[in-house]
Amino acid sequence: MKVVVQRSKQASVTVEDEVVGRIEKGFVLLVGVTHDDTEEDAAFLADKIANLRVFDDQDGKMNLSILDAGGEILSVSQFTLYGDCRKGRRPNFMNAAKPDQAIVLYDTFNSYLREKGLKVETGTFGAMMDVSLTNDGPVTLIIESK
Repeated sequence: MKVVVQRSKQASVTVEDEVVGRIEKGFVLLVGVTHDDTEEDAAFLADKIANLRVFDDQDGKMNLSILDAGGEILSVSQFTLYGDCRKGRRPNFMNAAKPDQAIVLYDTFNSYLREKGLKVETGTFGAMMDVSLTNDGPVTLIIESK
């Protein structure tokens, strides 16, 4: 699994002119799944993200996790993270998991985050979505399970 983590001041996701997910301070997660990912990958990434210390403490140092900072998560499925652009001009998406496999691991990942006490809003799996956010910092990281 691969997740792009963006620290944000606020974010929302809209599908067909309807807001389906909205958060205040926290993370926007773009979540990609590949063929050989497992539930263990989802658990690993949920733990890593929940405990990632990238929020400022009272001294202005990135020393707090999203749990410590009381942040929220907007999780958006993103198969294009596994697009291979090395050849030609059109990405090859053969490394992205098929939707029936990907949705199970995406939902499992979000459940693990919720079990840690985080508020998790989501987009709509497989839909065309408009994601809006105010990137805070900006702080953007890419985290992979393998």
